[in-house]
Amino acid sequence: MNAKKLRNFIFSLHRYLGLLVGLILIVVGLTGSLLVFQHEIDQWAIEQQFGRVIPQQERVSLDVGINNVKKAYADRPELKITGVNTLPKNNSYIVQLAASPEKRIQVFVDPYTGKVLGSRQWESSIIGIIFKLHYELLAGEKGQIVVGIAALFLLVLSITGILLWSGWRKLISGFKIKWNAHPKRTSYDIHKVAGIVTAVFLGLIAFTGFCWNFYDFAEPAIYAVTLSPKHPEPVSVPIAGKSMLGIGEILKKAETALPGAATTYISLPGDPKGAFTIYKKQPQETNEYGDSAVYLDGYSGKVLYVKNGLKPSLGDRILNSFTPLHYGTFGGLPTRILYIFVGLAPLILSVTGFVMWWYRRRTKTQRPTDKPTIVNS
Repeated sequence: MNAKKLRNFIFSLHRYLGLLVGLILIVVGLTGSLLVFQHEIDQWAIEQQFGRVIPQQERVSLDVGINNVKKAYADRPELKITGVNTLPKNNSYIVQLAASPEKRIQVFVDPYTGKVLGSRQWESSIIGIIFKLHYELLAGEKGQIVVGIAALFLLVLSITGILLWSGWRKLISGFKIKWNAHPKRTSYDIHKVAGIVTAVFLGLIAFTGFCWNFYDFAEPAIYAVTLSPKHPEPVSVPIAGKSMLGIGEILKKAETALPGAATTYISLPGDPKGAFTIYKKQPQETNEYGDSAVYLDGYSGKVLYVKNGLKPSLGDRILNSFTPLHYGTFGGLPTRILYIFVGLAPLILSVTGFVMWWYRRRTKTQRPTDKPTIVNS
């Protein structure tokens, strides 16, 4: 295949993939722009609904707050505590209750008094709806698959867009927009400039999004490709006649295992053999929730495994990079603001791409197919 035929193939692939998934990418991109500041948006919504927590000198024991939650929901035994968000920047503890993966309730607890402030169903919250629209188009597992495939196509679109960029032949023309030209030409110019400016970021977002939506496949594949060992899932050993330890005692043992690290999230065992997972953030770590974790036996409190976020394997380093690369947090506030505009790129690229395709199609249909008859006089 010569260079011209190869370029034509890449061009056709780029065009028709864009037309195929353009609408999905617009929805995912616009919701992604909002999710860049999801914690700030969610915190505002929480304060509007439950009020602002007034800081005091000391926090109550987490066990106190959890016991108050258990009392408040004693009449609903189907709800089990699955986790507790203790991120220091949050105004309150957020206790996660679930009857099933599709039905989750967040209970907000004042960390200074232990008082239950209220609850909400996460899926029905503003940020929950935006997230599910972004992640699965509000269509459950099938929507998750569709968005994952669209993310893969976006990765292909980013790569082919970079290859097709006219600036490789003449740099200045690659960034030039003729605003007073025909709509088809103006759309082309906007498309090429917006595309090349955002292509790398869109490619990173697409790759990480695809891996997240197909995580059961992506995680082992990344460990295998990088030759990184994956630690087996830690399990607790039930002790006859003994209940699981309280969270307070578990946290003390976790602190001993990884001293100086802040606890950001606690994942409770889902069954008798499940282990406690205490997610930690060490001072040198940059990810909001940290990349460290301590896994403990729920009955003996024995430390089963310590994941040190400062000494990750290559596979862990790649997986840990997904969140900052996907949400633009790797460069602080400037890159987060940049990612808002990156999220708008699919809308701009889809509209301009459609305009170019429409004019090209209309020109073809209006082009005469028969040669004119020449009458000799």
